[in-house]
Amino acid sequence: MLAAVNDFLWGQILVVVLVAVGLLYTIASRAVQFRYFGRMFGVLAEGLHHEKGQVSSFQALVVSVAGRVGSGNIAGVAVAITLGGPGAVFWMWVIGLMGMATSFFECSLAQLFKRREPDGGFRGGPAYYLTHGIRQRWLAIIYSVLLLVTFGLCFNGVQSYVVASSLESSFGVPTWASGLLMVALLGVIFFGGIRRIAAVAEIVVPVMALGYLLAALLVLGLNIERIPAMLGLIVQSAFGLDSAVGGGLGVALMQGVKRGLFSNEAGLGSAPNVAAVAAVSHPAKQGVVQAFSVFIDTVIMCTCTALIILLSDVYQPGAEGVAGVALTQNALASHVGSWGAGFVSVALVLFAFSSIMYNYYLGENSLNFFSEENQTLFNGFRVLVLGLILWGSMQDLGTVFGFADLTMGLLGLVNLVGLVWMFRIGMRLLADYDSQLAAGGEPKLRVEDYADLDIDPAAWRD
Repeated sequence: MLAAVNDFLWGQILVVVLVAVGLLYTIASRAVQFRYFGRMFGVLAEGLHHEKGQVSSFQALVVSVAGRVGSGNIAGVAVAITLGGPGAVFWMWVIGLMGMATSFFECSLAQLFKRREPDGGFRGGPAYYLTHGIRQRWLAIIYSVLLLVTFGLCFNGVQSYVVASSLESSFGVPTWASGLLMVALLGVIFFGGIRRIAAVAEIVVPVMALGYLLAALLVLGLNIERIPAMLGLIVQSAFGLDSAVGGGLGVALMQGVKRGLFSNEAGLGSAPNVAAVAAVSHPAKQGVVQAFSVFIDTVIMCTCTALIILLSDVYQPGAEGVAGVALTQNALASHVGSWGAGFVSVALVLFAFSSIMYNYYLGENSLNFFSEENQTLFNGFRVLVLGLILWGSMQDLGTVFGFADLTMGLLGLVNLVGLVWMFRIGMRLLADYDSQLAAGGEPKLRVEDYADLDIDPAAWRD
C-alpha cells in the first residue's frame, strides 16, 4: 500500500508539478541557470574567503552537495539505466538543467527571508519564507514537521544502515562496530552546530566528489574512443530510437525524471535550509551557487556513473542481472580490476556519511523554527539522532525508507506551493540582481528596496 501511494505521488503528481515549476522559472527568468553559468565560478571563488564565525558561499555549497550527492548517484543511476535504458540518463540531464532554475529561486528566497541569530549566524529555509514571504505560518508548520520526520529522523537511520552494511559486505566490519564509530564521530560534529558541519563538509565533500570523479576519468581515459558512441546511444535511447534497448520513450522518460528528482532534490526545499546560512551581499549570489550544486550532482556525478556502467560489459540491455550498487561495483571492477568494487563501497560510505551530517542539520533547522533558545531540546534531539544512527546500523529499514519517501514527497508539494505563490517576489529579486550587474557594480541587497516585505534588516546590516 505504501509503495502504491509513493508511486502515485512521485510518478503522477510530483513529476508533473516539479517539471512545470522548473519550466515556469526557466522561461520567466530567461534561463537564469545558463545566463549565469560562467558567473557561478566567480561567486564560488569569492566565497572561499569569509569572516570568522560566518558560513561562506563555498561552505554552504559543499554542505548542500553533501546532501544532493549520495546513493542516488551510485545506485539510483544504475536503477534508472536497468529499468529505463541508457535514455533515462538524458532525461536526468534535462530534469537537472531545469532544476537548476528551481534551486536558484528557492535558495535565493531562503536568503532573502533569513533571520539573524543571537550568535551572529543565520537561520532560514522554506519554513521561514512561507512564514515571512507569504505569511502562511500553518503551511510552514506542516513543512517543518515533515522536514524533521523525513530528514532529521528517517533518512539518518536509513543512511546509517547503508554505511554499516557496505562496510560489512566489503570489509567484514560488524554493523554494531560501524554504528558505534559513527556515533562517536558524528556526535562531535553535531554538537558543534552548522559551523562545525560546514567545516567538516568543506574537507570531506571535495575529497569524496573528486575521488569518484577521478575514478570515472580513469575509466573514460581507458575507453575514450567509445565515449561519442555511448553519448549517442543515450540520446537515441531517450527518444526510443534504439529498439535494441527496449523500454521505449515512456519508460526512459519516467525513470530519468524520477531518478533525477530523487538525486538532485531541486524543488523539494531541502537545500534552501543550508543556503540560508551563508553570508553573502545579495540573495541571488547564493542562488547562483546552489544552481551549480544541482549541475554537479546530476550532470557531472550521475553522468560519471552512467558512463562507468555503459562502457562496461556488465550491463546488457534487456537482460536480467545485477542492479543498483552491485551493477556500479561490477562495472567499475570490469574496467580497473577487483579494487573497483571496494572503491565504490568506500565512496558509498563517504556519500552516506556526508548525507547524515546534512540530514541532521535539516532536522535541527526545523526544530529551531519552533524553539530558538531551548538548548535542552536541541541536545535531546542530537542524542535521539545518534541513537537512531546506532539502531539503524543494525536494521534493514526498507519500510522506514518507504515512509520517508512519502513524507519527502509531501514536503516537496508544500515547498512548491510556496515557490509558485512567491513567483513575483522571486522575479523581483532576480531583476534587482540583473540590474545591479548591468550597472557594473557588485550586487548588494538594499533593505530599503524591500520595505514592503517582512525581511530581517539585521540579517543584511553588514
